[in-house]
Amino acid sequence: MAILDLQHVGYQVRNQQILADINLTVEEDDYLTITGPSGGGKSTLLKIIATMISATAGDIFYQGKNLNQYDPILYRREVSYCFQQPTLFGNDVLENLSFPAKIRRTDFDKARAIQLMQYVKLDEKMLTQPIKELSGGEKQRVALIRNLMYLPKILLLDEITTGLDAANKAIVWELIERLKGDSGVTLIAVTHDEQEILAAKHLAQVENGKLEVQR
Repeated sequence: MAILDLQHVGYQVRNQQILADINLTVEEDDYLTITGPSGGGKSTLLKIIATMISATAGDIFYQGKNLNQYDPILYRREVSYCFQQPTLFGNDVLENLSFPAKIRRTDFDKARAIQLMQYVKLDEKMLTQPIKELSGGEKQRVALIRNLMYLPKILLLDEITTGLDAANKAIVWELIERLKGDSGVTLIAVTHDEQEILAAKHLAQVENGKLEVQR
């Protein structure tokens, strides 16, 4: 069953056509990797799916219903976007990991936070660690955990391992593979990483605003 269906999607800024006539069907429980040259439009496509920006042409269907019919807040709880550059806020790790519960007006699940931290080799003592003291790899792991405090139906990963060393890349992808195996979440990942591209289950390329599914 298709969880996401893009039909003739385009994106234009003034006279510049960024994406044109994008058609893409993503099945439930799929793992799609999107690659392509810098500036080709792949991150723009991911941001459109995340509703961070709006397509200027075409239609997007989520679980068979046009995206225009969804409450944006509820949609973003089910389709979660993880930034290339981790965006953390407040004073410490706890503020970030408790934020998803806060906006849902529910109790913070500390046990889940600790479990996820253990998965990415972060000690629970780091809950009180100031954000400014975290390394780049630690920030990316905290940002990813924040996205997973409540499991989305689709997780969008925008070059999240860019700038990380091999050890941190391995930790991040170990969590993602564990997540995939345990929960069946649908993954759409944008990457330049050759190893990630070679390991891709399904691969698509965006170049000059056009999308081509390669396998």
